[in-house]
Order: sequence, then structure tokens, then C-alpha cells
Amino acid sequence: MASAELPARARLEARLDELVVDNRFTIAVVFPALGAVTLLASAEGLLPAPLSFNPYFLLFGVAVMRLPLVAGLAPVATRRTAAGLAALCSFTYAVELAGVHTGYPYGAFEYGVDLGPMVGGIPAALPLFFLPLVVNAYLLSLLLFGDAARRTVVRVPVVVAAVVGMDLVLDPAAVAVGFWTYDAGGLYYAVPWTNYAGWVLSAVVSVTVVDAVLDRTAVLRRLESCGFVLDDLVSFVILWGGINLYFGNWVPA
Repeated sequence: MASAELPARARLEARLDELVVDNRFTIAVVFPALGAVTLLASAEGLLPAPLSFNPYFLLFGVAVMRLPLVAGLAPVATRRTAAGLAALCSFTYAVELAGVHTGYPYGAFEYGVDLGPMVGGIPAALPLFFLPLVVNAYLLSLLLFGDAARRTVVRVPVVVAAVVGMDLVLDPAAVAVGFWTYDAGGLYYAVPWTNYAGWVLSAVVSVTVVDAVLDRTAVLRRLESCGFVLDDLVSFVILWGGINLYFGNWVPA
């Protein structure tokens, strides 16, 4: 009866929390582990064509792994948060379109497989792939740097560095598995330095917006009370760390 009296949003948030808590290991560990195995099997040509790099299976798996982050931050999200993230979605598409068609700012590259439905040569679900990296880096930095993270001059550069650090893990694995390739290659596991310069640019903009639209005090309270908020980061380590290990990319692994 008490739950029925809650506002619709609160009921939805409670259901999301319950869903994640009841399936926490499956979401945070089983899904990324199966994802790594499936991607490696696809890259090695071990799966039949309908299953190999299936864009809809891939998109479903990513969406499931994002659930802890969505459920974790839903209670502290505001209209300002939604507006800021919507703006970042547009920014993400614009930068990726520029990257695919001009080579700026990441360096000339092309997708090797469809990462879900593709529009204009880029994944329609691109924000689902990119924005959680930024938010996870933001949350992790708040936890690790504590009081020092209260200062914007410390907080923003630290989060930017964390975002780029995550791509130092992601990009070598993605290239190895065939998600995309850089025309000029690169010394760091076939990834050029221009990619990371581009990520610095994208991260500065994205982190600045995220920092402006999230209530840091409310986020910290939620981090203290919700144990699964960073489970998506666990999934990231399992998925991309596993792929890097398989291909012998020892530094990012």
C-alpha cells in the first residue's frame, strides 16, 4: 500500500533499484563476460553470420550493462540534468560525424562492424556507448579524490584524465576485435596519438557539462547509499580487459 502511494517516478526508481539488486551479478559480471566471449568468437569467425557481431544483440547487452548507472543516478537526475545530457548527445553525434567524414579530431578511421543501427555512418546509439564513460569517470573521481574533488580546478582535469584513461583501455580492444580501424595505424596498439588528442577535446566539453548539470552533493549521497552505482565500471573492466588480455594488449589489460 505504501509503495502505491509513491509518485510514479519514485515507483519506477524503486523498481529499477530492485531489478538491479536482484540481478546484480548477472548484469555486472555475466553479461560482460558473455559479451567478451561472443565478440572474440565473432572476431575469430567462429559464429554463424546471423550471430557474428549481431548489432541488436550488441546493443541489448550494452543497454543491460548500463542499468546500474541509470538506476543509480535516476533519483538525483533533474530537468537540468536531462537537458545537459540531451545537449551532450547532440555534441557526441556532431563530433563523431566530423571524425568519420573529415578525420578530425580523432584521426581518419572507419567502422568495421555495425554497432547497432547506423545513421550517417555512425551508431545511432552512440551516446549510450560514450556518455556512460564520462559519467563513470566522474563518479569514480568524486569517490577517489574526496575533499580535493570539491574544487572545480581539481575535479574537472581529474575526470578528463580518467575519461582518456578509460579510452586507453577501450580503443586498443575495439581495434583488435575489429570494431573500427585507423587509416594511419598507431604505435599504441594500432591507435594513433590523434585519437587521444580528440578524446581530450571531447572529454573537456563533456565533463564540463556533466559537472554543471549534476548536483554533486546529491550524487555523493547517492554513492554512499547505493552500492551498485559503479557496477557499469566493473562491466567495462571485465569486457574490455578480457578482450585486451586475449589479444596480448598487456598495457591496457
